[in-house]
Amino acid sequence: MRIGILTAGGDCPGINATIRGVCKAAILHYGMEVVGIHSGFQGLLTNDVEELTGRSLSGLLHLGGTVLGTSREKPFRRGGVVDDADKPGLILRNVAQLGLDCVVVIGGGGTQKTAAKLAALGLKVVTVPKTIDNDIWGTDFSFGFDSAVTIATEAIDRLHTTASSHRRVMVIEVMGHKAGWIALYSGMAGGGDIILLPELPYDIHRIGESILSRLKRGKPYSIVVVAEGIRTDGRKRAGEFMAQEIEYETGIETRETVLGYVQRGGSPTAFDRNLSTRMGGHAAELVATGQFGRMVALHGDAITSVPLDEVAGRLKLVTPDHDLVVQGRRMGVCFG
Repeated sequence: MRIGILTAGGDCPGINATIRGVCKAAILHYGMEVVGIHSGFQGLLTNDVEELTGRSLSGLLHLGGTVLGTSREKPFRRGGVVDDADKPGLILRNVAQLGLDCVVVIGGGGTQKTAAKLAALGLKVVTVPKTIDNDIWGTDFSFGFDSAVTIATEAIDRLHTTASSHRRVMVIEVMGHKAGWIALYSGMAGGGDIILLPELPYDIHRIGESILSRLKRGKPYSIVVVAEGIRTDGRKRAGEFMAQEIEYETGIETRETVLGYVQRGGSPTAFDRNLSTRMGGHAAELVATGQFGRMVALHGDAITSVPLDEVAGRLKLVTPDHDLVVQGRRMGVCFG
C-alpha cells in the first residue's frame, strides 16, 4: 500500500512522535510506502509532498512541533492559498494522482470534522486525535494534553512563591478553548485554591468570599486558575477580567499571568511520547486491515478506534460529577 500522512491545525507536543509511530509501523512492519504531505490539507491542494523513509524519522520522538508543517486550511471553505470552488474535489483528484490508498490525518476537532466530510465523499482516511485541550469526543485522552498540563502545573508551582512573598492573589490563565480540562488538571495538580472552568457557572461574590475566608484563616494569598473560555465581559481576556474583578471584590492586590502558546511548544512528556507511539502504530494497523473512516482512541488502557462520523462536530467537556471536581470540592477548592 501507499499512504499519505498530514498534520493540520495548531501545533502540539507529540505530533512528531505520532508521525514516527505511524510511519515506522507502516514501513517496517507492513511494508507500505509513505508520502509526507506538507502544511496540512493545503499540501493536498498544491501537491506539496515528499517521500518518507526510515531515515526521515530519525530524532522525531522527542521533537516538538511538526516536521510536516501545518496550516489552518479548511478545504470546505473558499479562500486560502488555493481559492478553488471545488477544493474537496481537487483533493480527491490529487490523492488519486499521487496513488495514495489512504490518508492518515493527525489533528484536532476541526480537522476531524474536515476528515469526516472528505470520508463521506469517498476518501479513505484514518485519523489520530491531536490537541492539548483534550476536548475531542470519543477518546479518554489525546496526546499533547499531558504535556500542556505539565507545563501549566510547573507555572502554578512557581506562582505560589510569588503570591506568598507579596501576599497577593495570582490569577493564571490557561488554554482550552471551550473546555476546562487543562485548568482542572493543572489547577488540582498545582494546588490551585480557585479553579474556574467554562462548563461550571461562577459567582464573583462567592469567589471573593472564598479568598477573604482564606485570609481570615491565616492564608494571605490565593492561586486562581482560569480557563481561557470562561464567561467574561467580552472585552478582556479571561485572566485580565478575573484579576480586575477579584481585586475590586476583595481589595487584595491581584495580578494575572497568561501562559499562552508556551503550553503548546517544546518536547512531549514521556506519557505523550508513549501515547503518540501507540496511537500512530494503531493507525497503521487500521490502514493495513482496511478499517477506514475511523479515529484512533484511548479507552482506559486500551488503544482502539471509533467511527469518524460519530466524532465530528462533538466536544468532550468537563462535567460537574468528574472525580477531580468532586474531590476538589471536598478539599475546599472553590469552583466558582
